[in-house]
Amino acid sequence: MTLLPAFGHLPQPPPGERLDGRSSWHADEWEDLRRGALPATRRALRIVTTRWMADVLYVLAGGTKRNAELMAGIRGISQKMLIQTLRQMERDGLVERHVYAEVPPRVEYSLTDTGRALVQPLLALGRWADSHLDLEAQPG
Repeated sequence: MTLLPAFGHLPQPPPGERLDGRSSWHADEWEDLRRGALPATRRALRIVTTRWMADVLYVLAGGTKRNAELMAGIRGISQKMLIQTLRQMERDGLVERHVYAEVPPRVEYSLTDTGRALVQPLLALGRWADSHLDLEAQPG
């Protein structure tokens, strides 16, 4: 039995039984769980579930933007939250900040390769939610 932080004990599954309803486990899949793929998934979910990250990501997916363009493209975000989100995304390796030595100073933001690679999985998650979740029935 393997202990994974925050997931508790992960017992060996019975032959032919899967948590996701598919017919059988592949040995490599179970080994991925035992080696720690779940902590990586938790980290990825922490990154993508910050309040404004997906909005910023989608706007930047259209190309390099300046601060005012990001503010205009994301309804409801404050300047403070935009800057905090951009800084966190920069720390997470999703966004690059380009500062130009001009008067007045010009700052542009763009997605890194890692950020661009995240766009399609987030779109897929949105399609999954549209197909499988009754969002109108959910509180809040």
